This record gives sequence, C-alpha cells and structure tokens, in this order.
Amino acid sequence: MKWEGNRESDNVEDRRDDGGGGGGFLGGGLGGRHIGIGSIVIALVASYFFGISPMTVLSLLSGGGAPVTQTQQAPAHAPPADDRMAKFVSTVLADTEDVWTDIFSKAGGTYTDPKLVLFRGATPTACGQGESAMGPFYCPVDRKVYIDLDFYQTLKNQLGAPGEFAQAYVIAHEVGHHVQNLLGISAKVEQMRSHASQAQSNALSVRLELQADCFAGVWVNHAQTSRQILENGDIESAMNAAAKIGDDALQKAATGHVVPETFTHGTSAQRTHWFNAGLQSGSVKDCDTFGARSL
Repeated sequence: MKWEGNRESDNVEDRRDDGGGGGGFLGGGLGGRHIGIGSIVIALVASYFFGISPMTVLSLLSGGGAPVTQTQQAPAHAPPADDRMAKFVSTVLADTEDVWTDIFSKAGGTYTDPKLVLFRGATPTACGQGESAMGPFYCPVDRKVYIDLDFYQTLKNQLGAPGEFAQAYVIAHEVGHHVQNLLGISAKVEQMRSHASQAQSNALSVRLELQADCFAGVWVNHAQTSRQILENGDIESAMNAAAKIGDDALQKAATGHVVPETFTHGTSAQRTHWFNAGLQSGSVKDCDTFGARSL
C-alpha cells in the first residue's frame, strides 16, 4: 500500500500509556460485541437506501447519530512522531476523512471526522469498558474508533491475514460504522431492538456489519481513483482479511463446527462479497444490505 508521505490525521488519541477503567461495554466492531442492532422490521431501516439515491440519504441524514457523552480519562495526546505503526494508522484515517468528506459534500451534507484511539489492554469509552480481546471497535456514543495495535499481530499470526492493506481494511470497516452512525442507520436499528428476538437481532447485526464492509470498499474505490494507493496484492490482502474474520471461519477454527443462527458479522463469502460490491461501484447506494433479499 502506498501511504508513506501522505497526510496524517490529527484525530488520533494515544492512550497506550494510560490506565483503563470502567464498566460493561456495548459497541460494534470486527469481531466483538455490538451496540443494539434492531428488529425484524428490516424495511424501516432499508427505507434509508431502497429506491433512494445516496445523495438524498446523505443530505437528509448526515449529522444524525447518537449524542456524545463524556468519560473520565487521562488527557489525550498524539502518538510519537517516530512510531511507524501509529503513523500508518493516522495516514489511513486521514485518507478515510478525505474520501468521506468528499462523498458527503457532493451530497450536500457535512462529514464529521471520528476520533481514533490507540490503547493497550483496556480503556474507558462512552460505551463502557473497551478491551483488547474485543478486537477493534467503534463506539457510536463518543464517535470514536478504538484499536489495540497488537490486534494486527493477531490478524497476521493467528488469523492468517498479513499485509498493510489488510490492516487498512480494519480501520476502514470501523469508519464504516461511523458513517452508519452519521446517517442515522445505527440509531434506527437500535431503536427497534427491544422488539426483536436474539435471532432477529443477530440477523440484523450481520446486515449492519456487511454494510460497514461495503463502505470500506467504497473508501478503497475513491482513494484509488484520487491517490492511487494500491499496490500489487493489496486487494487480495483485504479480501483475505475479510474472509478470515467471517463468522463461519472463526467458529470453525475455534470449535470445529459452525452455528449459523449465532452469526453476527456474516460469513467469509458474504464479507468478501460486500467489500467487493463497494470496491467495484464506489457508490453508497450499492451497499444496501438491508434491502438485499440475499446476502
């Protein structure tokens, strides 16, 4: 991936030297637990996309999402200038900012940048206590992406998904959750959760996660068109990462069998399909996982 020398984001908080604390956790990420995921009435969510142009969606819904609350924590600071991994993360985040700012602007909306928090072990969030074991996650309440950079070693060594572009996909997926938050999708789904069974909530969670994968693909499409960030093997690296963190792949690796009704993120095939859908079209309207009859 061609990233060195590109703009770095100022929206990175380094808490790796801070202590953690807090209570329970609700959030959304690559493989962790989720903030609420709605009801069986998929049409209520699909209406944001089905038959409506992405420009209309963005202009109507940008700026929505959950209210921000405060948490007690040490003062945030930027990562060290000589920290290569932090520099990489900051550069990828900056690229997502450029892409989504442009997409929202062309739709007549305004994109609000998320913060990205680097931490080790555990850290307080507005969604409760965040822990490394959850993997990277997004908290819609404080509009922050959280990542323990040790996850990238897990991604490479334990999950078999090496490569910088696989790491970039992880960030883009979490930023995809931020886009859902700004569009009001996350809040609409959460609003209906009290009426859903566990199986129904899981099914909607899958659609929410696959849409975030699709939004990650949209980012790649626009970043490549504008800045030619891709090198040979990058797309394959991201596709491999998406496949390695499919629910079926993770369950089979952990237990030797799969239980489809417990899936919350989608199968390997579904995750690669929706990432590729966004990649090929570069259009938000083609990320309508809620309106799709088949995933």
